[in-house]
Amino acid sequence: MDKTLLMYARYNQRANEAVIALLDRLSIEELNKDRKSYYKSLSGLMTHVLGGATYFFGLFRSAAPSASKALERADGLSCPEGEALSASQWSEFKRAASLCDELMIDFVEAASDAELSASVKIDWYGGKPDAVPLAFLLHCYFVHGTHHRGQISQVLDSMDVEHDFSGLDLEFFQK
Repeated sequence: MDKTLLMYARYNQRANEAVIALLDRLSIEELNKDRKSYYKSLSGLMTHVLGGATYFFGLFRSAAPSASKALERADGLSCPEGEALSASQWSEFKRAASLCDELMIDFVEAASDAELSASVKIDWYGGKPDAVPLAFLLHCYFVHGTHHRGQISQVLDSMDVEHDFSGLDLEFFQK
């Protein structure tokens, strides 16, 4: 297990909880309103992040057979789809997002050094490279979430919603 990856998995969980708690104070109409961004709405951004998690989980499983047991509870997990989420879909999204963050921590804790070094086939970059180490993909996963939380921060700024996603909340800084 890589302690830095575990630190990021735990940070990712705390950051996602904070964003979801903030978004949960908005009405479903505000969550679904087209904000003229690539994923249109805040709910669109959040469902993209969840869809990304399930995509990455598939890649992770192929490289880490023993650690992949930690992802079994994600079997059958789906991301709400559609132009706008209903209140019940938002509730389901929150449950699924929380589960994904839990499972990611469990997966990183279970991954051996050999599994973290294992090559994972990818179809990105036009096939060059055609495979990358699992540890690299884990970093991509965490960067993906951070990137989209930054987009959410920009949307919230435009809505004049008070928030602070700029602080570093990493374990080695904590006393």
